[in-house]
Amino acid sequence: MPYDEHELGQERLFSLSEANQLIPQLESLMTTIQRGKALLFRINQEIRRAAAKASEGGGTTVGSHYIRSLQAITASLHAIHELGVVVKDLDVGLCDFPHLRHGRVVYLCWKLGEKEIRWWHELTNGYKDRQPIEEPQ
Repeated sequence: MPYDEHELGQERLFSLSEANQLIPQLESLMTTIQRGKALLFRINQEIRRAAAKASEGGGTTVGSHYIRSLQAITASLHAIHELGVVVKDLDVGLCDFPHLRHGRVVYLCWKLGEKEIRWWHELTNGYKDRQPIEEPQ
């Protein structure tokens, strides 16, 4: 399918080099998100107990940690979105970069822990269908 500039609206298209330059920043942001999610998971029961007793005054010592984690996750997701990167899976740390390949828009695919982008896939496919980048972009 040929590239149609209206297809993605105002989304940014990345070269392979531009996408790779963002990896250190994405590593930091995705790590913040994953740590925040892990904390939320750990304190979930305590937060539920406090919420159940909200009519009686509620409260919990972990409330401030809960709020800070939510704020960090939200800020990190916003920062990634502002870069033009598409978050696909928070648990895996999976991100896609819209990219023009042979006249059509595809996604360059990166996962937390990978030092550079080596994969791509069609817009309608996902991680399981990613293919290696073989030629220089």
